Amino acid sequence: MAIAKNTICLWYDKDAEAAARFYAETFPDSTVGAVHRAPGDYPAGQAGDALTVEFTVAGIPCLGLNGGPAFKHDEAFSFQIATDDQQETDRYWNAIVGNGGQESACGWCKDKWGVSWQITPRVLTEALAVGGDEAKRAFAAMMEMTKIDVAAIEAARRG
Repeated sequence: MAIAKNTICLWYDKDAEAAARFYAETFPDSTVGAVHRAPGDYPAGQAGDALTVEFTVAGIPCLGLNGGPAFKHDEAFSFQIATDDQQETDRYWNAIVGNGGQESACGWCKDKWGVSWQITPRVLTEALAVGGDEAKRAFAAMMEMTKIDVAAIEAARRG
């Protein structure tokens, strides 16, 4: 796999390969590419350890770096996954949260490696784009949610 012109690099303590495999199993258009092993010892590991992992998440090229515990993920970076219906929303949400992750608010959750995800039904994005009272109602409904409830957003849009 050729390295893309622009690749998102995600720093993991030591589980980049496990994370990449989970993402590939969970999201369509996701794959695990080359795993590059450290040619020598380094501060967070030893020669032969997985150093970097090339992977794609929903079409976005990424590089997982096993850099050790120095840096942690936070909400300043997140993947936003657009979903078409409640079933798809539930599937992704439950996969992330049910695999050692945690729920947050307004459609956000974190995977067990600390990477933040926004599982965002298109009906919500569309409602906010409309503006006006419809957007206000949808936004107010979203603010009360953890996982997004598609039917509740649709009801809020209608008023």
